[in-house]
Amino acid sequence: MQYLHTMVRVSDLDASLDFYCNKLGLVEAYRKESEKGRFTLVYLAARDDTERAASQGAPLLELTYNWDPESYSGGRNFGHLAFRVDDIYDICSQLKDKGVCINRPPRDGHMAFIRSPDGISIELLQKGEALAPQEPWASMDNTGSW
Repeated sequence: MQYLHTMVRVSDLDASLDFYCNKLGLVEAYRKESEKGRFTLVYLAARDDTERAASQGAPLLELTYNWDPESYSGGRNFGHLAFRVDDIYDICSQLKDKGVCINRPPRDGHMAFIRSPDGISIELLQKGEALAPQEPWASMDNTGSW
């Protein structure tokens, strides 16, 4: 068995691509459009997985955009997406500078949570050992839910 992808439905494809690509740093691997089914599927890969994604050998995030308006709620009820990062403090600083709320700051130097525009919970995990606690993260409170 091989893990292929996680699918999330998005209500605004442009806002979602801005978040996942421009802010979080994922890369569009490929997309499919279905005129008959009235949807667009966009497959995204983590930057370090782009070579494997070309041969569909890397886990992907599938954004499903239905052309006809629908209301999605409870994005958190499926769980969360998780990404391993080289420097948890650096990525959280970059995201915060881009206007992304850090819902669960990396107080422990190991884990943080953010949310997509559609309320999808995203876990960021430090690669390797946890980093030593640093301010302002170490004393920062949670914001909202994650």
